[in-house]
Amino acid sequence: MKLLLDFLPLLLFFGSFKYADGHKDWAAAFATDHFGAVVSGGVVGMDEAPVLLATVVVIVATLLQIGVIFARGKKPDLMLWITFVLVVVLGGATIWFHNATFIKWKPSVLYWAMGLAFWVSQTLFHKNLLQTLIGDQLELPPTVWQRLNFAWIGFFGLMGLLNLYVAYSYSTSTWATFKAFGATGLMLVFMLAQGLYLSRHIKPDADGATAPDQAP
Repeated sequence: MKLLLDFLPLLLFFGSFKYADGHKDWAAAFATDHFGAVVSGGVVGMDEAPVLLATVVVIVATLLQIGVIFARGKKPDLMLWITFVLVVVLGGATIWFHNATFIKWKPSVLYWAMGLAFWVSQTLFHKNLLQTLIGDQLELPPTVWQRLNFAWIGFFGLMGLLNLYVAYSYSTSTWATFKAFGATGLMLVFMLAQGLYLSRHIKPDADGATAPDQAP
């Protein structure tokens, strides 16, 4: 349930964009009629209508995601709030200026914000953020935690650059596909690679549970 809730805004963005991209005449007319008041000039063209409508959908979906979490008696985590702020600010700019560039920057800004949080916590506060998040599930040597932390920093930095490369080198349709499936796939591959790395340091104990390998 949580996994579906986490990916729902992304899937809705992709689905609504692809539908509108295949019906540009309808998308332009619908966007102009319903969102003309919040668009500079009051008229939405066919080229920008798909990404504008998809941006409206992802803003509403993210807000509903937060509402569902509150309704379940829980509190949204910090990254979800950051995501929501970025979606509203950059998505709002995309809608007002009917320019996809703003929403295309959102993944990169989010990646870099997460990478910066990992780096600042490690460098300035000598606190491993990754260990704080999942340390109660794994027992690893300090050197391994440090390597994992910096691996995530590097990954987030590269993903931010890759997102901009795709955004500026290919069509908006290609970028939307990369955002929904390419970036998610790379994240899964990276996590799998980390799992393989961790398997070198986690040994089964006599009871069949796992214990950390103390060798760095």
